[in-house]
Formats: sequence, structure tokens, C-alpha cells
Amino acid sequence: MTDTVPNLRDLGGTDVEGGSIRPGRLLRSALPLRDDVAPPEIVWPPAVVIDLRSVAEVEPEHPLAGPDVTVHNFPLLSALRPGVAPPESLAELYQLMLQTTARHLVEVVDAVAAADATTLVHCAAGKDRTGVSIAMVLALLGAKRDDIVDDYLVTAQNEEQIQARFARLYGERRAALPAGYIATPVEAISGVLDTWDEYPGGAVAWFHRWGGRPETIDRLRTTLVR
Repeated sequence: MTDTVPNLRDLGGTDVEGGSIRPGRLLRSALPLRDDVAPPEIVWPPAVVIDLRSVAEVEPEHPLAGPDVTVHNFPLLSALRPGVAPPESLAELYQLMLQTTARHLVEVVDAVAAADATTLVHCAAGKDRTGVSIAMVLALLGAKRDDIVDDYLVTAQNEEQIQARFARLYGERRAALPAGYIATPVEAISGVLDTWDEYPGGAVAWFHRWGGRPETIDRLRTTLVR
């Protein structure tokens, strides 16, 4: 069975300080499968894959693993464990992510900056963990707040694709989550951006606070910006 990669998009063309994201360098999506195809305008398969799923979610071998593919795994929701009630809202979930896995978020940025070829960032839906990670990359590059929010909201248009992928993979075994987790609420990503904006020195200083290095941002710009 061949499907199109759900919730897939190229961040190319996004305006940032001093230019825009180079097409074909940074992709985001829901969980891809080995037999997935991509639209002809998307560079596929990626050479670098950044998987944000938890240890309990990942397969023994990533679906896109291969001799020419580098796969990283940085679990951004490790605070959610069996027996632990998840936050009621995505806004709270995203704040939990920032509070408990900030260093993994720094590692995501490090991996994107170090990549010298097409890089895919994904989680399960390509919405929450991926949304926060991409927002961090764009914020560090000086993207406008509205552009970061607009990219996040694109996922709402792809909800049918995401649910079809979950049905194919999990069927009735899909974990029960609060109903609001299916949504793509603007207040959730806005809360993340508020956290960075309100931190003394902004997103860059927040990144440094959790171990990010100035040279990483320089390399991120060299890698992604044209």
C-alpha cells in the first residue's frame, strides 16, 4: 500500500532575518513509512531524519533507515509515561515540553544545523513535537511570529491525512488522549512563542540557557538560509 507522506511540507521560502529558508533543506511531516511517496516538488527521501517520538513509540529500525540516511531520535515528550495523566490542553502540553525536554530541543537544533542535506523533522502527527521544534528553528533565525504561527496552523488542513495514518498503524490500539489533542489551537503555539519572547534576551537567550551554543545558530543560518 502506497500513501503520500502525511502532513508533509517544505519550509523552503519561509522568510527569516537576512533571507529565507532554502528550498529542499528542511521538511516536516507526520510519521513516514518506507513505502510512502512525496509530491514531485519535495526532495525525497531525506538524507537526515530527526524523529521526536518517545522510546515506547519508535520501531527497532526507523521506516526510512538505510545506508545513506542518518536517523536521530530526540524524545520530546518523555514526561508522558504510562500511569501519568497527560495535561488537559495542548497549551499545557507544550509548556511541559519546554520545561522537561528543553535540552532535547537544543539537540534538535544542533542536528538541523549540522546537516548538509535534506532534513526531515517528524513525530507521530507532525503537529505538536514537530511544531515546537520547527518554531524553535524559525525563531532562532528571526522569522516573524505570524509566519511561525501560520506554518503551525497548516497542520489543521492535513488532519484527515494524519487520522488515516493513525488508523492504518494503530487501529483500535491507539492510545486514548484528551479530545483537544486532535486540534491545532493557535493559543498552544502562541504560548510557546510567548515563553521565548518573555525570556530575558528572547528565544536566542532561552536556547543558550539550555546549552545551545552561539556557533550553532551561525551554522543553522549557513545551512538553511539563502
